[in-house]
Amino acid sequence: MKQTNPLLLIDFYKAVHDLMLPNKMTKSVSYGTPRMSRVNRWKEIVQFGLQPLVKTYFIDYFNNEFFNKPLEEVIAEYERVLNATLGEKAYSSEKIKKLHQLGYLPIEITALKEGTLVPVHIPMFEISNTHPDFAWLPQALESLLSAEIWHPMLSATVGYTYRQIVNKYYDISVENNIPRSRALGDFSFRGQECLQSAVKSSAGWCLSFLNTATVPVIPFLEQMYNCDCTKEPVAFGSPSSEHSVMCSNFAVDGDEITFYKRILTQIYPDVSFSVVCDSYDYDNVVENILPQLKEEIMQHNGCMLIRGDSGNCVKVVTETVFKLWDIFGGTINSKGFKVLDPHVKAIYGDSITVQRCEEIYKILIENGFACNNVTLGVGSFSMQCIEEEDTIRVKLADGSYVEGTAIILKPFTRDTFSFCVKATYCEIDGKPYPIFKNPKDGGFKKSQRGCCIVWEENGKLFYNDGCTWDQAHNSEVNLLQPIFKDGKMVKEDTLKEVRDRLHGGNF
Repeated sequence: MKQTNPLLLIDFYKAVHDLMLPNKMTKSVSYGTPRMSRVNRWKEIVQFGLQPLVKTYFIDYFNNEFFNKPLEEVIAEYERVLNATLGEKAYSSEKIKKLHQLGYLPIEITALKEGTLVPVHIPMFEISNTHPDFAWLPQALESLLSAEIWHPMLSATVGYTYRQIVNKYYDISVENNIPRSRALGDFSFRGQECLQSAVKSSAGWCLSFLNTATVPVIPFLEQMYNCDCTKEPVAFGSPSSEHSVMCSNFAVDGDEITFYKRILTQIYPDVSFSVVCDSYDYDNVVENILPQLKEEIMQHNGCMLIRGDSGNCVKVVTETVFKLWDIFGGTINSKGFKVLDPHVKAIYGDSITVQRCEEIYKILIENGFACNNVTLGVGSFSMQCIEEEDTIRVKLADGSYVEGTAIILKPFTRDTFSFCVKATYCEIDGKPYPIFKNPKDGGFKKSQRGCCIVWEENGKLFYNDGCTWDQAHNSEVNLLQPIFKDGKMVKEDTLKEVRDRLHGGNF
């Protein structure tokens, strides 16, 4: 997308609200809140992604595309677009001139710390103006805020969900010193909406796991969360073949075994790798070719991960473990579960929904195998939707209704948690006014009223609304703390801090 005036990163109607707000309005306060959940298993969402949004747009983008450009150029672009669309009588560009002349973004953001699990209804962040001439600005930024924040929060919540599954089954079957952060990986890059979505989504995933196929998430996390992949674990990938590799070698060799020998003995004699094995006949590879390669595999200084990529993923990956045990054997760990010889392991990338992840682990445990005998990949399907059993109501031909249960596909959107940024407080001519929306038939759309205080009690978050600005911002218990003010970061989190917060120090 062409870089443009950041005050054009709006819904059209945001361009005219400065004319509609009350006269002498000097303060406006809005809160970002998940208002409800459309996913049965989720009652909390991970606070994540606000820091990159602020750095990318409220600092770099505003400086580069607004404050550091000549006023004439900024105004010309703004008026060119709006004159041709809204019409020059529908809006005023005076506010843009004043903001440019001010020279900084007069906005303050207070927020819960990133990595916090936030229940629905609890405000996650507050945005307000710091200069009395710009009370229109907080809600003018709503569209950008909402568009940029809901996706990384959802992906962080997806990753956390899988991590809880891993924790549950690793507690039962896996040695305590085996890292859980390597159990699953993000395979979703090619199935995301765009590059930016893929990167932000993988960043959310990387709060709970180290494995990802999305390389650009590493420089993103380094820039946005003050980490360094050369000094600490940020994210990891692994060497792997793909079908183009397997099929082109088959075309030359006339068989599959020749390439397996070459990758084991010539290409990666001292490196662990995964190899996709279903280009033609997966069962033949596992049952006939691998036994012929036993000597090369056992002499290999690393682990060869056997990857199926088609068929019933639960059946394929669990039966692969059983067959690898029959061929290569292994050991029994301290919890009484079988662990494959370290030269081999099963992997299945993609298709691993939360239900299939649990099913795979259950089957392994029921058959006496530790869950770390497999590595699983989560693709774009599970990063962008979930299948859940839910109640449905069907209208019959006679006009009556019947209710029952069915597996429903629930795609992830802003409305998964009904995330919104709503104005709840303003000051007009020196007087405070709590404002709110409360639609007669709106249900969850009722907003907070006035300023908010969020506090913790016995490990749970609560909030009070109805406060004045001074009450909320002088409160010693308010967990909404400043992270950005007047064009500068006030407080930044590192990746390690966010991970430790989310996992209680047990990443």
